[in-house]
Amino acid sequence: MPDLLVSPLHGSHVALGAKFAEFGGWSMPLQYNSIVAEHKAVRSGVGVFDVSHLGKTRVSGPGAKDFLNACLANDLDRIGPGQAQYTLCCSAEGGVVDDLIAYLRADDDVFLIPNAANNAEVVRLLAEAAPEGITVENQHTAFAVIAVQGPSSDELIEALGADADFDYMQFRPGEIAGAALTICRTGYTGERGYELVCRSDEAGVVWDSVLTAGEPLGIVPCGLGARDTLRTEMGYALHGHELSRDITPVMAGLTWAIGWDKPAFWGADALRAERAAGPARRLRAIKASGRAIPRPGMDVVDAAGAVVGTVTSGTFSPTLGVGIGLALLDPRFKPGSEVGVVVRNRTEAFGVEKAPLVQPQVRS
Repeated sequence: MPDLLVSPLHGSHVALGAKFAEFGGWSMPLQYNSIVAEHKAVRSGVGVFDVSHLGKTRVSGPGAKDFLNACLANDLDRIGPGQAQYTLCCSAEGGVVDDLIAYLRADDDVFLIPNAANNAEVVRLLAEAAPEGITVENQHTAFAVIAVQGPSSDELIEALGADADFDYMQFRPGEIAGAALTICRTGYTGERGYELVCRSDEAGVVWDSVLTAGEPLGIVPCGLGARDTLRTEMGYALHGHELSRDITPVMAGLTWAIGWDKPAFWGADALRAERAAGPARRLRAIKASGRAIPRPGMDVVDAAGAVVGTVTSGTFSPTLGVGIGLALLDPRFKPGSEVGVVVRNRTEAFGVEKAPLVQPQVRS
């Protein structure tokens, strides 16, 4: 097995007593103390995550935006410079190679943040398709990403001397402790928050400044374990679980992230056909009626015991105090339905719910 990559903040995490796990080829903090405590800090106050394992790719040159718009699923013409967009890189068959955020700097300069494990493949596909004059540059290790998330995140950003008065999915240049960076009103927790993209060699000073400025607000460093429980409560898809080359955005309920009126994008024909016919499976949130905790890969069954789906993500919800999950189900099982999940050879009762399962303290 190849050596795992480490964040430019690895030493800081070691000093804070982090427990590490592998994420997309990177060794990243899973937790520092308690996943539940870290989760609750984000829901009630403010937490900070190192998500530098996320991919970073720059696509530049005359017509860069139009080139990407003919490749990626969402419609970049819906946004302008200074705005970000959730989008999908799909296969010809309609499966998801990756889901990612596109930051439109200008019509000739777009910054992409794919998932860690898929960054190289997204770069490869775009580079192969790029016409002359368009450059696709893998910048995966050149930048760090620090996520400040929670109802008190505005106060923290302002305490750092930066502007926090801008809308969700917007980004602006900024400076913290002399480090130039991009401040993005984005995140993966459902709470109000920001992602700070800075040069890797300046990540340490930014991280330390965030922790210092956040002390009066009770800031808590958070690992990726809490990030997973937070996103599951919100019903957010995770590539490799709710999205894959075998799980399309139509199945995952992400039709809103597809520019259906565009003339072309990768996977357009297959996705239009699936949308017209209806998906064979549909992603739903599930919540335990008792004490059971679902886990990925568990069977979902109907009242007669027939398998009608599969759990894609499952965990204990620190906010609700019960087991929750996401599952790909037969489309007839809509919110309000009851299903069973086979947990350790026992069928446990679950309700089919509409995501999000938890309402954020401060909406994005």
